[in-house]
Amino acid sequence: MLPFADRRLAWPEAGALFLRAREGAALHAHAPRERVVCEQSFRPAHDALQRAGFQVRAGGGDAFPLVLALPPRQRDEARALLARALARTAPGGRVVAAMANDAGARSGQADFEALLGPAQSMSKYKSRVFWAGTGRADAALAEAWQGLDAPRPILDGRFRSRPGVFAWDRIDPASALLARHLPGDLAGHGADLGAGWGFLSDCVLARCPGVGALDVVEAEARALDCARENLAVHAPRVALEFLWHDVTAGLPRRYDFIVTNPPFHALRGEPRPDIGRAFIAAAAAAMRPGGQLWLVANRQLPYEQALASGFARVDEVARADGYKVVRAVKG
Repeated sequence: MLPFADRRLAWPEAGALFLRAREGAALHAHAPRERVVCEQSFRPAHDALQRAGFQVRAGGGDAFPLVLALPPRQRDEARALLARALARTAPGGRVVAAMANDAGARSGQADFEALLGPAQSMSKYKSRVFWAGTGRADAALAEAWQGLDAPRPILDGRFRSRPGVFAWDRIDPASALLARHLPGDLAGHGADLGAGWGFLSDCVLARCPGVGALDVVEAEARALDCARENLAVHAPRVALEFLWHDVTAGLPRRYDFIVTNPPFHALRGEPRPDIGRAFIAAAAAAMRPGGQLWLVANRQLPYEQALASGFARVDEVARADGYKVVRAVKG
């Protein structure tokens, strides 16, 4: 918002589009709510914008005279976002992007200028904002970048994922540890909280014939789309539901078991162990008596109090490579 605060840029009457928008004090101070359309596929950020009174959606296709973007750290995803910003800018319009210095602002500006030509920029708050019109945009480069974050086969083609999703092209070592220790007798209606592209859900469904229904719960819509595709092979046998949902806001139903590798970083990357504790509290509140929570976490994360307050029995099943696997039983 810095160039708007300094009046180097103005809001067009026809409105603006904000890709990967995030709610915050600067947005409240400088963005006219009635002239900004926000797009955000991460459910907690989407809901925060909605609560703040902004028009927000998960995606779209119309064009605007001004497009704002917050490119992510992952470079293929960031380049695809810049190409999408250009595609959503009306002729004669302008693109504005901002990145934190420690999230790749320097290389982000270099990519921005490769796509759009020389840019104006400002730096403050350990971040950088840069902007340019679309008159000198490289159409061929834009076309090449548009598909950089598209879903693609991974792990010898067994699964599909996409850049920017957590552990997008590999099995996360914490999830792998949990998968090695999951029992084969999980049964009934379960949930995978923070399911990502679906690895743990696939392990549960392949190993546990007693599972009749599974809710695949994920806050990032881009990851959930991949999980839906990856788990389709199990759909003839198990009732699958895919929930684009913020687990920290609570769960919609009761479960016989839950598996989770909860996130412990926020959208900007800062450590947030309270997210994991909120996952545990949500699991405890949604668990049927006798139900089991199977959780993996970094060994040093302070989850013991949350587990003890929500469950009658808590056992550490495994510890390896800096991670711990915990089984908790609801009283």
